[in-house]
Amino acid sequence: MNRKNASDFPQELLDIYDEYVHGKIDRRVFFSKAAKFATAGITAAALVESLSPHYAWAEQVSKNDPRIKTEYATYDSPNGHGKMRGYLATPANATGKLPGVIVVHENRGLNPYVEDVVRRAATAGFLAFGPDALTPLGGYPGNDDDGRTMQRKLDSAKIVEDFIAATKFLHGQDNCSKSIGVVGFCFGGGMSNTLAVRLPNIIKAAAPFYGGQPSAEDTKKIKASLLLHYAALDKRVNAGWPDYEAALKANNIEYTAHIYPETNHGFHNDTTPRYDEAAAKIAWDRTIAFFQEKLG
Repeated sequence: MNRKNASDFPQELLDIYDEYVHGKIDRRVFFSKAAKFATAGITAAALVESLSPHYAWAEQVSKNDPRIKTEYATYDSPNGHGKMRGYLATPANATGKLPGVIVVHENRGLNPYVEDVVRRAATAGFLAFGPDALTPLGGYPGNDDDGRTMQRKLDSAKIVEDFIAATKFLHGQDNCSKSIGVVGFCFGGGMSNTLAVRLPNIIKAAAPFYGGQPSAEDTKKIKASLLLHYAALDKRVNAGWPDYEAALKANNIEYTAHIYPETNHGFHNDTTPRYDEAAAKIAWDRTIAFFQEKLG
């Protein structure tokens, strides 16, 4: 399939797709709403396929990149779903202890795009760990539609505990400097904010991408520095930003926020048409510089 860009689709269709992938509407309703955008030779099903992730499109850091070492590691989550699993990447020639970065996936498990982000963080010099919330159901199933369905079946409170346990697991590694940051996308952006709330004495820096915001009461608990990335066309998530900013200011929490013009939710994900290469590069470069400054 030829790669398409967000500009190849009507914004209304992209917004409907966003509702679908975030569980606001089911597949039947999406097909119904998308039908008016179908043209001769292009069915609603074909539109879904063209908007869905295509992991062959992008792999920025190879699984066999000699700069890093990778493995799947297990950890205990006694308050969550029990025995959990994640993807751990370490700079190959590192000496001494390294700052750690938790990479939190979207609402569909640890897919190839997020594993690639884990490797990107490791090539930048961090001990990077990407937990898979779908571990109790066998892990990421190989496609995002099933992944989303599986993640919705899990207890959301236990998922939070699983990511808390993952952060403590990384913090406890012998080669970790105990200086921990978190970056996440979509669901993972919201989880990044949540970890900053729940683990204020561990999380030093959080960089959520288009993530849901905590309440004003929870915001008071944050001690981390924040680097917040938002997509200008993402009305759903951005609706919570004014109240979050007010709470951050009221509590003197250090933050920087960037709203990237003409971008959609998911603009960092280089496997979908919503990817914006220029904005994604700027945002990632800012994230790495932020972690280098705040984590050492």
